[in-house]
Amino acid sequence: MNLPNKLTIGRIITAIIILVLLVVPWDSLGINFPEFTVAGRIIVDSKYLIAGVLFVLAALTDFLDGHIARSRNLVTDFGKVMDAIADKVLVNGVLIMLGHNGFISIAIPVIIITRDIFVDSFKMASGKKGKVVAASFTGKAKTMCMMIGMALTMFYNLPFELIGINVGYALIIIATILSVISACEYYYNTRDSFKAK
Repeated sequence: MNLPNKLTIGRIITAIIILVLLVVPWDSLGINFPEFTVAGRIIVDSKYLIAGVLFVLAALTDFLDGHIARSRNLVTDFGKVMDAIADKVLVNGVLIMLGHNGFISIAIPVIIITRDIFVDSFKMASGKKGKVVAASFTGKAKTMCMMIGMALTMFYNLPFELIGINVGYALIIIATILSVISACEYYYNTRDSFKAK
């Protein structure tokens, strides 16, 4: 197994750890994560800070594995499949938990996951016709906004929360809008694959 694939597997493992951290009702198991107050008004649960740090590390491996694979000609079919799985588990899984726990609207993960289903379908349809659609600028901007926004949200939007500007949530909303736009772009670029013979 080459280095990019190892990084991808590591991202999947990290994503699972984050989800376990956020899903398990630790309080009912007698395990309490410390909480502290910032600026006398922002109550911060250290569980989300830990999840945020792990999320940032996982997001960095997302950039690194792709860069290393392309620059060293180490791109493999296994890597392509596992990279997509790692991204879905990390981003969609954490979005669901942020929605469930009230950090963001539950509509956001619903939109993102529905969008992913459509885009994956477009990719499969075009792939069967031998056409590969490269990631668009909109898609890349969506990913960047989403990653930064989710990290900030788990860090309780600090330091921006101190001045009353919810940058993290704003970036997630922007990413959600961009995700819909990029889905439309994917459809437009693969529409020939849906034409009846």
